[in-house]
Amino acid sequence: MTIEICSLGGYNEVGKNMTAIKINEEVIICDMGIDIPAIMEIEKDRSEVTKNDMIKAGAIANDYEIEDWKSKVKAIVIGHAHLDHLAGAQYLAADYNCPIIGTPFTIEVLNVILEDERSALPNPCKVVPPNGKIKITEDITVELINITHSTAQCSIIAIHSPEGIILYANDFKLDNTPTFGEPPNYKRLEQLAKKGIKLLIMDCLYSSTEGKTESETVAKEKLQQVLMKQNNAGKAIFVTTFSSNIARIKNTMDIAKKLKRQPVLIGRTMIKYAQAAQNVEIANIINYAEIGKYRSQVERLLKKVEKERERYLVICTGCQGEQNSVLDRIANKALHFKFKPGDHIIFSCQTIPVPETIKNRKTLEDKLSKLSVNMFFNVHVSGHLRREDMKEFIEMLQPEFLIPAGGEDKMKQSFLTLAEELNYKKDKNIFLLRDGERKQIQ
Repeated sequence: MTIEICSLGGYNEVGKNMTAIKINEEVIICDMGIDIPAIMEIEKDRSEVTKNDMIKAGAIANDYEIEDWKSKVKAIVIGHAHLDHLAGAQYLAADYNCPIIGTPFTIEVLNVILEDERSALPNPCKVVPPNGKIKITEDITVELINITHSTAQCSIIAIHSPEGIILYANDFKLDNTPTFGEPPNYKRLEQLAKKGIKLLIMDCLYSSTEGKTESETVAKEKLQQVLMKQNNAGKAIFVTTFSSNIARIKNTMDIAKKLKRQPVLIGRTMIKYAQAAQNVEIANIINYAEIGKYRSQVERLLKKVEKERERYLVICTGCQGEQNSVLDRIANKALHFKFKPGDHIIFSCQTIPVPETIKNRKTLEDKLSKLSVNMFFNVHVSGHLRREDMKEFIEMLQPEFLIPAGGEDKMKQSFLTLAEELNYKKDKNIFLLRDGERKQIQ
């Protein structure tokens, strides 16, 4: 009678999160993500890319590591709607004879991605509301506990089993005053802590960053300071943020209205998330913005913005300097829009701390700076816990065993130091895993 973990992805790197949890003879998979920088290196047309192409490029987890478990997999549970947690399902999920489970927004994002890429999966999708439960087998029930993050309807996955409660909490923060959605469900987490948590698999991304992560309310205030206190007369305003951050997009649109500017939403990924939010009726973004998803729409909208700069506020992709994002294409003159000296570009984000992204952002900033625009950086708060939040969370739950996830080796080492301060001991009750490893929890 054992629990065994296979750390398939997200244990060497930030991205392509995927963990298989075997409880006796039944397996639950948590997340099926992609590594976004790795995908950018694939030269084939996306429609021609196979699962093996993706594994070879390091863009998705190598699930051949659990070939002997495949017939035992009872469910794929997605914690939230970020691509590094769900977009790998397009390539991996069909190999498993089981449902895909998530909150309404998470499942809708997956459906929108599949529809947009003319793809389909044989797996049934089962929608569970935030704080809802679903019985998977006679012995296993999955619960999706509401938590806050930088996208909507994020969940901590609680797996209830005869061997104890396992919590998979990969990517979240403790925001007690979110501007969108409900605060963390502390009451339920405390109830589970009283029952006893066997294992906590937990976000370690900012384990070396001291302090506590600020609320999204602070990000909204920062945006208002930049957008409403600057002289915007006659100037174009571009705000770039993560496509999945529905709260940030909605807050930016609200500020645009105060400025008497029409919000313009541009970027294929951004429109996918906005459409998913509209489809499940959690945010009405599409109806209140002018939308540019395809090139012809984008060109037409940018022409309007260029002609009447004071009338619009553009929210677009490119916050990480991604190739083929809207800002990247404008900077490389692949889209016909000319920034003028003094135009405002607000980066409502921070750079994901991986080498490829840092390089891409630096390249984009260098190109934009030559245009003499005003750039405002880090108008943002993170969607991840910092060190003091992590201590608070662990102390609240008192798990018997700990495994850090969602980070590189240096992040896991920082998390280990933190856990040792709370009397956890390496290889006794906290385990540092790498991609493809297995660990039994007794």
